Amino acid sequence: MVDNIKRSLLVSIWFVFLTFPLMVVKVNTLKNIVEWRWINMLWVAIGAFVLSIVWRWAMERRQLKNKKAEQGEEESVLPGFGQRLLEDPKIFKPVLIALALVTLVFPLVVDIYQTNIMVLALIFVVLGLGLNVTVGLAGLLDLGYVAFFAVGAYTYGVLNSFFGFGFWISLPLGGLMGALFGIVLGFPILRLRGDYLAIVTLGFGSIAKIVIENWEEVFNGAKGIANIPRPGFFGAEMSIHTATTYTYYLMILMVLFAIFITNRLKDSRIGRAWMALREDEIACVAMGVDMARTKLGAYAFGAFWAGLAGVIFASRNTYINPNSFTFMESALVLSIVVMGGMGSIIGVIVAALVLILMPEYLRAFAEYRMLMFGAVMVLMMIFRPEGLIANVRRKYAGRKVVTEDANARG
Repeated sequence: MVDNIKRSLLVSIWFVFLTFPLMVVKVNTLKNIVEWRWINMLWVAIGAFVLSIVWRWAMERRQLKNKKAEQGEEESVLPGFGQRLLEDPKIFKPVLIALALVTLVFPLVVDIYQTNIMVLALIFVVLGLGLNVTVGLAGLLDLGYVAFFAVGAYTYGVLNSFFGFGFWISLPLGGLMGALFGIVLGFPILRLRGDYLAIVTLGFGSIAKIVIENWEEVFNGAKGIANIPRPGFFGAEMSIHTATTYTYYLMILMVLFAIFITNRLKDSRIGRAWMALREDEIACVAMGVDMARTKLGAYAFGAFWAGLAGVIFASRNTYINPNSFTFMESALVLSIVVMGGMGSIIGVIVAALVLILMPEYLRAFAEYRMLMFGAVMVLMMIFRPEGLIANVRRKYAGRKVVTEDANARG
C-alpha cells in the first residue's frame, strides 16, 4: 500500500508537469497579459493522485482474479445487477414500465431544448443499432458509416428541393438509397479483411463528403440545403415546439421498430450467418454459407438504418451541409457500438445515450469535454473490453437422461 502511495505521488507530480502549460498558463490576448491559474494545478495533482490509486487497486484486483481463474478457483458470487436486470422478470418488468412512463412524459415536463437534444440522441441510437449489425454481428469494420447517414439526409433534401417530396415519401426512399449504397460499397470489398477493410471504408466516407461538396448543381456544395420541411401529420400546421415533440415520439417508434427488427434478424438464419462470419470467415464458408450474400446483407441492412436516420436528421435541423457528416461522426457511432458491447442491442442504446447526452450536460467543462471522453473510452477498453452490457451467447445443453438401471445401481 505504501509503495502504491509513493508511485501515485510521483504520477501526480509528473502529470502536473505535463499539463502545466495547458491548465495553469492562460494568455489573455485582449489584455496582453498572462493569467496564472494555480488552483488548477492543485486540482490536477489531487485528481491524478486519486485516479492513480484507484487504477492500481483495480489492476491488482484484476490480476488476482486472473490468477484465480488460471488456478481453476471459482468464486461463488451473485450475478451483477445488470445481468439480473436482463434475466429476472421481477426486476426487468417494473424497470421497463417505469422507463416507458418516463419516455412518454419526457417532452411534456422539459423544455424544447432538452427534447431536441434527446431527439439527436435517439438518432444516434438508430445509427448505433445499424452499425451494430455490420460491426457487432457480422464483424465487418466500417469507418465510413457516416456516408450512408449523409445519403439519407441528402436524399430528403434533394427530393424536396427538386421534386417537392414530403417527409413520409422521402423516409423509405432515404433508407433504400442507403441500402443501395451499402451494396455498392460491399461489392468491391468482399475479399478484404482487417486493416484493408477499414482503410477502404474510410476512403468511401471521404469520397462521399468530397462529392457532396463539389457537386453544386445537385447538392448545393458547401452552402448546403436549407428550408427542409419538418415531419408533418396529415398537413396539420405545427409550431416549432409541437414539431419537436412530434419528432421525438416519431424517433421513439423508430427506435422500437429498429430494436424489434434487429432482434428478430439476430436470431434468424441470416443473423446466425453474420455471427458465424464474424467468428471465423473460413470456417463459415466451409460450412456452406454464401459469403458474398451474407456480407452484402450486413452492409445493406446497416446502411438502411443510417439512411432512415439521415432523413430524420435533415428534418430535425431543417438544414444540412457537408460539415455535418465528417469522420468524427463515424468514429462516434463506432465508439457507441464498441462501448455498448459488440452485438448487444441494450448496450448500444445505453452507450448512445451516454456519449451523446454527456457532452451536452458537461458544457461547464467545455474545454475538457473531449479529454474526459477519451479518458472514459480508455478506461472502458481496459476494464470492460466486452462493453457496458456484453452480448450473452446462447448455450444449448442437452437434458441428462437417467436410465432405470442407473437408478437401480444407485
